[in-house]
Amino acid sequence: MALFDFLKKKKTEEAITPILPQEIYEAATLELKDILAPSALKISPREINLGEKIARTFFVISYPRFLTDNWFSPIINLDKVFDVAIYVHAIETQKVLRQFQKKVAEVESQINIREEKGLVRDPELDAAYRNLEALRDKLQQAEEKLFDVGLYITIYGSTSEELDKVESTIKSILESKLVFLKPALFQQEAGFMSVLPLGDDRLLVHSKLNSSPLASMFPFVSFDLTSDKGILYGINRHNSSLILFDRFSLENYNSVIFAKAGSGKSYATKLEILRSLMFDTDVIVIDPEREYEYLAEAMGGRYFNISLSSEHHINPFDLPVPREDEAPSDVLRSHIINLVGLFRLMLGGLTPEEDSIVDRAITETYALKDITPATNFGNVMPPLLSDFELVLAGMEGAESLVSRLSKYTKGTWAGFINRPTNVDINKKFVVFSVRDMEDDLKPVAMYIITHYIWNAVRKTLRKRLLVIDEAWWMMKAEDTASFLFGIAKRSRKYYLGLATITQDVGDFLKSPYGLPIITNSSLQLLLKQSPAIIDEVQKTFNLTEEEKFLLLESDVGEGIFFAGLKHVAIKIIASYTEDQIITSDPAQLLAIKRAKEELKQAET
Repeated sequence: MALFDFLKKKKTEEAITPILPQEIYEAATLELKDILAPSALKISPREINLGEKIARTFFVISYPRFLTDNWFSPIINLDKVFDVAIYVHAIETQKVLRQFQKKVAEVESQINIREEKGLVRDPELDAAYRNLEALRDKLQQAEEKLFDVGLYITIYGSTSEELDKVESTIKSILESKLVFLKPALFQQEAGFMSVLPLGDDRLLVHSKLNSSPLASMFPFVSFDLTSDKGILYGINRHNSSLILFDRFSLENYNSVIFAKAGSGKSYATKLEILRSLMFDTDVIVIDPEREYEYLAEAMGGRYFNISLSSEHHINPFDLPVPREDEAPSDVLRSHIINLVGLFRLMLGGLTPEEDSIVDRAITETYALKDITPATNFGNVMPPLLSDFELVLAGMEGAESLVSRLSKYTKGTWAGFINRPTNVDINKKFVVFSVRDMEDDLKPVAMYIITHYIWNAVRKTLRKRLLVIDEAWWMMKAEDTASFLFGIAKRSRKYYLGLATITQDVGDFLKSPYGLPIITNSSLQLLLKQSPAIIDEVQKTFNLTEEEKFLLLESDVGEGIFFAGLKHVAIKIIASYTEDQIITSDPAQLLAIKRAKEELKQAET
């Protein structure tokens, strides 16, 4: 016998005898319920004090004439701590029909008496008669059944004042739907036991409901994003369900992640990459901080370091191979327009005259290599930046352009893009790092890389995910922001999902293309935010005050996950093995590095 049962038995014995220490010692077999039970219990008329928590139980006493679908969902989805118990006791139909016959006769008799006396017709009696007749017919034809239904709610809090606030919230929600609650006065113990998952209805406060209104009380209506396919993004903080979702099932496959530094945005992205690779998705990353190198190594991917001294080069004059549904002339024209945007970025802006000169020079540069719309773009040797410079030098009014371009062909930055392309992204996982690129050149590098990736994406149709970390670098200039927005709009056609990640929300939204990129992203993840920009985030995403404070108070890896019209509070969780691969914590990375060195020394 457990200690809890022993003491209870002693208390209920009629003869009050002292409990000897020896008896307690001999009966003190520790069981699970002894561990779970609170250290003290105090029952008052309105609530129960369970150690450090207070519980208060209510029951529903009255329902309206009609119950709409999902009327109970605002309570189920309420962000408070409470338990709900619904007891459904079936009533024998034959017994009910006999009672109905008597009730119908009573109502019909009252109607006839009023008619005999010449009184005005009572609409309530007429409606009651029609409803009783209709329900009796449905019961007789087995279309409906009748039930005794008990609905009990137990709320929890640390203080009575906290309970009063929760009680007021729940009552106001239900009373707006004409559903009325009453506290279980002097029955708090019975109410608390009724709500526990024991299936023991001790309150026995029931209302008679037929099948249709009972169905509207279905409790499993909380917001969730669990589907039968997709990857695990995290845990629903509201009901602990899994957030399983497939970004490629939405109207577009794009996503945005906003979070302050150190909130887990790169961690969440790497976790999605790791899990997406298992579902036959090719992933390409533009990495500004060299955070994805170890992940690329672990997954057998390719890692390209783009810098002034790097051995990896991308020639911006490379031409995309037209698809079967594309005209070569349209492809060449679009490519020239993108190159003009690149030179506008490289040369610090262009006047209208310079813009026209650059456009004409690019066309002539391709013509010198015998590249025209009739050419097979897959079998040509594209020009280099130095070829473009030669053409530009021979054009009138291009002196300033040649002077500004020389640093990319002969100066300090000559080794950056004036080389043939020698990178190959024909792998499941590819990372381009621009960490070692000078800050002034990072937007240029990210534009060139993104343009190269876009050409490769258009060439072959495959399920792909393009991740651009610290996307605010591309939002700083209008041409790069415009190009990124163009990808966001057109990516679905090429089975591409664009994931943009940034911590500088203000800089991202300052661009005229910032908000359109967000609205063209079906998936949105907001992690912990800074108080300085939370109001702007709230306005952009139409957050409630509760959601605003949730983002301010969230821990690392916690926030709000939006998928289409649904959004839930999320907690991102990785397994131990996943965590070792994707972690960005310097302490963990140092420990992993030391473990590798020790293993290598042990092998030698």
